[in-house]
Amino acid sequence: MEDYPRTVADFEKRFPSEEACRDYLFRVRWPEGFRCPRCGESRGWRLRSALWQCASCAYQASLTAGTIFQDTRTPLKVWFHALWWMTSQKNGVSALGLQRVLGLGSYQTAWCWLHKLRRAMVRAGRDRLSGTVEVDEAYVGAPEEGVRGRETQSKALIVVAAQAEGRGIGRIRMRRIADASADRLMPFVEESIEPGSVVHTDGWLGYLPLDSKGYRRQITVLRGQRHPSSELLPRVHRVISLLKRWLLGTHQGAVRLEHLDDYLNEFTFRFNRRRSRSRGKLFLRLVQQAMAVEPSTYTSIVSSAKTSCV
Repeated sequence: MEDYPRTVADFEKRFPSEEACRDYLFRVRWPEGFRCPRCGESRGWRLRSALWQCASCAYQASLTAGTIFQDTRTPLKVWFHALWWMTSQKNGVSALGLQRVLGLGSYQTAWCWLHKLRRAMVRAGRDRLSGTVEVDEAYVGAPEEGVRGRETQSKALIVVAAQAEGRGIGRIRMRRIADASADRLMPFVEESIEPGSVVHTDGWLGYLPLDSKGYRRQITVLRGQRHPSSELLPRVHRVISLLKRWLLGTHQGAVRLEHLDDYLNEFTFRFNRRRSRSRGKLFLRLVQQAMAVEPSTYTSIVSSAKTSCV
């Protein structure tokens, strides 16, 4: 049975101290007991609060090494409140809101924490979409004058995949791309969608290689149609509309395009778990993924955004 707090009162009761937070992280990282990261040995002993030593190779394993909590000077109790607040707010939180709730010393700290958590929202090896999947691109950013079609000067271009679930929407995937060429679209499709699935797109030539990649392509040519694209590819355009509304609502449209990938991660995480009856389960999922991603610093977050595609 999965172990997570069900209510705010339950959360406060279960995590009153650093020791309680460390014990929870231990159970998340080593659910079957201590396991040496170097040799796999299960025998070991605790040296101090978050450090264990392997009985076989004498390797000293830190509970938080290799996670987003590595080298943090902030108490884990404060981190846990950040994770709970982020997952318990249905529409997400802003850095200013997190700073106020936790009493953090600076806006920069809150901003950095949120981006670390957003990066933890993408689980490595997650299942690909399957069945019938709609795929299309969209722009994110302010309107541009004199720019037509798939051209863009200052807006970000994203590609979105939405799995059909009856007449509704199942899981989604999205990514920022440099352009709408096949060289950019095909890696996204192959990473996001199981081969053999029906991929429903418009008539754009960038999707031409789908058949040769093992997918069954369904084409709806949008140009010249009486019906709007939102009716011809309803699921993916519904997701795009919700994304833009979320960026404008929760973040007041203040998302810088070089950091858009992290916001796409958060939106995908929330959308794919929108039917979860318990906010506590989302808290558990985020803790699990926070323990499985590489640590990052403010500098690395800023520099990686500068070098990513625009």
